[in-house]
Amino acid sequence: MALASRLVKPASQGLVHLTVLRRERLSPHWMRITFGGGEIERFEAMGYDQWFRLFLPLGGDEGLERLPAKANKMFGYLRYLRIPDGVRPVMRNYTVRTYRPATPDSGPEIDIDFVLHGSAAEGTAGPASRWAETCEPGESVVIIDEGLAFNPERGVDRVLLVADETGLPAVAGICASLPAHAEGLVIVEVPEAADAIAFDHPKGIEIRWIVRDPAAKPGEPALAALRALTDSELPTAPFHAYIVGEQALPTEARRHLVADRGVAKDHISFCGYWRVGAASPTPKSQLADAEAHA
Repeated sequence: MALASRLVKPASQGLVHLTVLRRERLSPHWMRITFGGGEIERFEAMGYDQWFRLFLPLGGDEGLERLPAKANKMFGYLRYLRIPDGVRPVMRNYTVRTYRPATPDSGPEIDIDFVLHGSAAEGTAGPASRWAETCEPGESVVIIDEGLAFNPERGVDRVLLVADETGLPAVAGICASLPAHAEGLVIVEVPEAADAIAFDHPKGIEIRWIVRDPAAKPGEPALAALRALTDSELPTAPFHAYIVGEQALPTEARRHLVADRGVAKDHISFCGYWRVGAASPTPKSQLADAEAHA
């Protein structure tokens, strides 16, 4: 999350151990992993676009046991980097797609939707995608809660939500948390039509799916759709705008809303989830493993 507005922090940020319960392929580019067990009772659901650091045990559970308590802070992160390559867990940022509290028949559960890039079978997937495609029930992970990028204090009655596929779980989570009377517009860009996975939302929220041309840079179609909106298509001002995805999308969309639409900066939440050409590095041990299976 390289570029972001002020975050809404959680009450606590300790290490929380979770266990994989099940895995479900949703579409060509989506895999849903359901977590529970472990220390899930310590997780405090905040709704909206709640995100967290996820540590994947690609070097085995030993790496998870060696994680420092504040691996998301500077000194803790430096200690995390001292865990030897091949043992050190891979860290990525993800969003809570759905949190289900405990029932008389089952404990709490958290769904996380992974965007899949490449193929695990062909050795072209990154470490997180490969793990999502191949993990099995009973495997362990660790998360550190980071709170919200969407700030409910900026308004929930009228919203404008814009995202590429990486922001779809956040947009879905926000829509699930909005009041039933909320109104607004959602623009979501996806790699192909099959990835336009429906989600619950208030009746007054319009959903517009943008299918990206393979030659287009991620985020550009969503930005173009935003710029093409007439003033009458925007929610009635004042509204809360939320833009997430490839870093250029929130940067340019925020500039457009402020300069061309007159939206106040403090009515916009934004976050750059990733940047084209600057993906998180893959550990050397994982690169070697991928080459061996290529």
